[in-house]
Amino acid sequence: MSVSFGTGRRLARGAILASVLMAGHALALAPEHETRRLMLATQEAVEAQKWGEAAEYLNRLQQLKGDKPVDYYFYRGRVMQHSSHLNEAQAALENYVTRAGAEGSHYQESLQLITDIEKAREESALAAPGAGEPERIAVIKPAGDGRVASLRKLYLADSDREALTLHINSLLELAGWRQDQTVVRLDRPADVEYRVSVLGGELQIQEVRRGDDGRVVRSTESIPVFGINPQVEWRCEPAVSTCWVYDPRDGSRLFQLALNREYARDIADTLGLLIRSTQTQ
Repeated sequence: MSVSFGTGRRLARGAILASVLMAGHALALAPEHETRRLMLATQEAVEAQKWGEAAEYLNRLQQLKGDKPVDYYFYRGRVMQHSSHLNEAQAALENYVTRAGAEGSHYQESLQLITDIEKAREESALAAPGAGEPERIAVIKPAGDGRVASLRKLYLADSDREALTLHINSLLELAGWRQDQTVVRLDRPADVEYRVSVLGGELQIQEVRRGDDGRVVRSTESIPVFGINPQVEWRCEPAVSTCWVYDPRDGSRLFQLALNREYARDIADTLGLLIRSTQTQ
């Protein structure tokens, strides 16, 4: 069977294209290899003090499925501290210390960084007006104060809404509620968790509840943002080891969180900013 010269050229081009496509698929790393690659890139970026690059690699790591290497939490803490997100920085570093223990290669440095963060928070609290007064309502800061711009830079987001969504989900991951508050196993999911997304003019709130029998119940609630007040209330109740963030529509309980005032305030604040951002887009 003979093949014409023109047909042969077309077949050759087809074979080359197929080999290129196959090579592209071969370059798609399995999650465990991609995790290691991004961890190496994060380490190099932090050591070179290229904080923007480090944040990008960490954001990509956060999207990967599966358990994160223990050093992930150390580098996340470093990047968050450099970006002045002290609550998340301390939580990440404490997570690292708990997981790695005294044998961890960054154990001593993590302890020192946690101390530095506590000092910075105390200095900030003393300098703040009205320090020491009970705070029950999250203050929605003016749009021009640079906070949202800082979050966009931190998460390398294309919009305010994207940055705020990434930030609130990061906070909610840290503030999951647990029935047993005496022994917190960070390698196990919380009993109550939430995730927020935006669809058109609505917030989608997904709630995950885990029972003692291992049963998992998922539910989703939609919150239309137009016409509601972006002032979001929160309150902590030590008697039940719980902080609450309330629905701005009717004041009912929206998020059940761990007993941590800093997390509750930040989540309520970020939720209010996300509502306001969605209302204006």
